[in-house]
Amino acid sequence: MSALLSGLGLGFSLIMAIGAQNAFVLKQGLKRQYVFWVCLICSLSDTILIYLGVTGFSKVLKSYPDIIVYSRYLGSAFLFIYGARNFYSALIQKSALKPSQIDKSSLMSVLGVCLALTWLNPHVYLDTVILVGSISVSFKENLYSFAIGVMLASWLFFFSLGYGAKYLSPLFNKNISWKILDFIIGIIMWSIGYGLISM
Repeated sequence: MSALLSGLGLGFSLIMAIGAQNAFVLKQGLKRQYVFWVCLICSLSDTILIYLGVTGFSKVLKSYPDIIVYSRYLGSAFLFIYGARNFYSALIQKSALKPSQIDKSSLMSVLGVCLALTWLNPHVYLDTVILVGSISVSFKENLYSFAIGVMLASWLFFFSLGYGAKYLSPLFNKNISWKILDFIIGIIMWSIGYGLISM
């Protein structure tokens, strides 16, 4: 039980920082579009990466650091493009929109963005694979309890963020709120993108 709680605490501490992936989940939650699928993709991706970390994939990454380098540049390029899209949306948005009135993107395009924000982000590998993998060594006797705790934190966080966003929807009946959200997301994307290429 203590290993599971340790994993849960570590998982929450790693995932709660505002990042590109969390900002995307929040926005989809506010738009009420494909929330379940977005939360599922994020949670499943974390589960896979955490499993790889505790079963030794972190050693592979240490042996082949170019994997992290390539994901840094690909991830950075993607974040700059996606951030620019949010800035553009903040500029052209002229009417107040309720979540239900927003044009829906296709499920495939939304999931594509979600997968890119997850798998092209080297911080995800550093946190879930290398950091969690390294810490898991301390829980040799309860390795899987620790891993389940970290995974559970991911599932609880993403589904809470995605479905909890609807409680902010009254605020987003105003046009200015969507403009501010898009602008903030654009800043987050560009800041993380810049941080990746300057590492």
